[in-house]
Amino acid sequence: MLPLRDATNFVIQHTEWSPVPLVPEIRLRMSEDAIDLWEKAEAFCDGIRLPPPFWAFAWAGGQALARYILDNFGLVRNRKVLDFAAGSGLIAIAAAKAGAARVEANEIDPFALAAIDHNAAENAVALTIRGEDLVGTDEGWDVVLAGDVSYERDMAARVTDWLQKLHTRGALVLIGDPGRSYLAREKLECVARYRVPVSRAIEDSSEKETSVWRFRSV
Repeated sequence: MLPLRDATNFVIQHTEWSPVPLVPEIRLRMSEDAIDLWEKAEAFCDGIRLPPPFWAFAWAGGQALARYILDNFGLVRNRKVLDFAAGSGLIAIAAAKAGAARVEANEIDPFALAAIDHNAAENAVALTIRGEDLVGTDEGWDVVLAGDVSYERDMAARVTDWLQKLHTRGALVLIGDPGRSYLAREKLECVARYRVPVSRAIEDSSEKETSVWRFRSV
């Protein structure tokens, strides 16, 4: 795996601090050009194929879920929280600012792990960063948060099944999503909607109608 120091240096060199549009009380290291950043990251890793640099952008689902958590802090206050597929760490940072007892930010991309660490320090919050695949596990989280995890069929099916099991066990599971193709709407109910400003580098418009969802009670 890429050493954290090397990944952190890359993040610092190729991104800039910017407030999150819907959550301006949080600043993140972000980029304005997804393709250029992706190419530079692969070159930095000697041509190894890498996933897109999700960690360098404030995605619509993440922004909506972070806003919802900050405006409804009682959902996470004094609770153990997991931010799954954390990307930049935006949702995890929001949960920590909202008073969660412990926040774990989970990612498998080494650049994302570096970005989360750097972003957390900038926003003066403490996170536990998890770099393994946690899908299918249950460590007793009180709240599980997931933004923009329904853009690919197989991943969405696997993650939805896991999240639903956590919900059935008693965890509060919240999903932020701007209408991705593979969102399991038939299993969910909407708890909030936002118009979220987004980067044209990653979306087909400059604003996305985005919802926060929870699983329906059986």
